[in-house]
Amino acid sequence: MKEFLVELTTTVPEGTDPAEVDRRRAVESTRAAELAAEGRLFRLWRPVGELRSIGVWRAEDESELREQVLGSLPLWPWMNAVITPLQSHPNDPGHTV
Repeated sequence: MKEFLVELTTTVPEGTDPAEVDRRRAVESTRAAELAAEGRLFRLWRPVGELRSIGVWRAEDESELREQVLGSLPLWPWMNAVITPLQSHPNDPGHTV
């Protein structure tokens, strides 16, 4: 699988019932755990003081990442994604030959 750096910003549409937001956030947590167990979500961070996430995600290609991986997130319809494909760097301390 290829790795992608993904920046996700979630914007809840105005007028959305707070109960619906809470419901989606709860199942989002469950789905993220499932994707991590599948090896699709590798790492996830939230910049201090910001309401966005930055993570390393894995998929066969960007289309699969958007449609099947990120697209399976309950909050996906409210998300904006900036996706950057990654490749190994020869000086990466975690790189093995």
